[in-house]
Amino acid sequence: MSVFTPLARPELETFLAPYGLGRLRDFQGIAAGTENSNFFISLEQGEYVLTLVERGPVQDLPFFIELLDVLHDADLPVPYALRTTDGIALRELAGKPALLQPRLPGKHIKEPNAQHCVQVGELLAHLHLATQPRVLERKTDRGLDWMLEAGTELMPRLSAEQTELLKAALAEIDQAKAQILALPRANLHADLFRDNVLFEGTHLTGLIDFYNACSGPMLYDLAITLNDWCCDEDGVIEHSRARALLGAYAALRPFTACEAQLWPIMLRVACVRFWLSRLIAAESFAGLDVLIHDPSEFEVRLASRQKVDIPLPFAL
Repeated sequence: MSVFTPLARPELETFLAPYGLGRLRDFQGIAAGTENSNFFISLEQGEYVLTLVERGPVQDLPFFIELLDVLHDADLPVPYALRTTDGIALRELAGKPALLQPRLPGKHIKEPNAQHCVQVGELLAHLHLATQPRVLERKTDRGLDWMLEAGTELMPRLSAEQTELLKAALAEIDQAKAQILALPRANLHADLFRDNVLFEGTHLTGLIDFYNACSGPMLYDLAITLNDWCCDEDGVIEHSRARALLGAYAALRPFTACEAQLWPIMLRVACVRFWLSRLIAAESFAGLDVLIHDPSEFEVRLASRQKVDIPLPFAL
């Protein structure tokens, strides 16, 4: 189970008391995490999620808190940091930075249809529009420079076929870097996979796990999202779902000509980011009882994205 820091009930009760949310009924670790320790918390006044931040600089946490406040104020279905009765949002538990957030209703969708993708496209557009006028700056630690450096370092441990695929992708990233960074910007979720979205029936009820959120090109966020939500088991983009997601997004935020031009490249960039991060995680956590996502999924998707036949709709 992916709980890196186990908690005892007495220390948890002491931590929760200042929120004034009543007695602790129950708590359990969440197995799906790969970077932080997360717990479902049941209190007399409701259901919550407690996160102990295991990775990343503590100085970034005020950014996450502020971003989620902005999105919550824009009526988006996101978690946000609850404050204690003294107004404190960021606290410490078991020596780790800790946040308590409302638990959103719903469950993950394993096999999305076009209607799910419409709602995901709309949600992503609303997220970008809510932050585009005043972008909260945070540079991602998994950006283009990281891809070039990490990819070069990993290459000697890959097969000849994998090396050829990655080498071509890194060369493309290096060549297009300036153009990518000049694309229209906002705040990004940057990890909008199926396991970070909640649905009740066909209704989208929540977007969670913002710990990869950053500032950057909106098109990159869209590419990350489409690569997961609109992909079949063979890594190929499924056209009806892709058109549904892109059309719903474009109806709220029309694309620019530069975005249309760089769209195929950005889909490949998004594949590289997660192929590399999963390869590194597989090496780092080998032999440990930690959820590790299969790196080969994004190797296959990157190979498939060498040809992209789904253009952005209504590009201006």
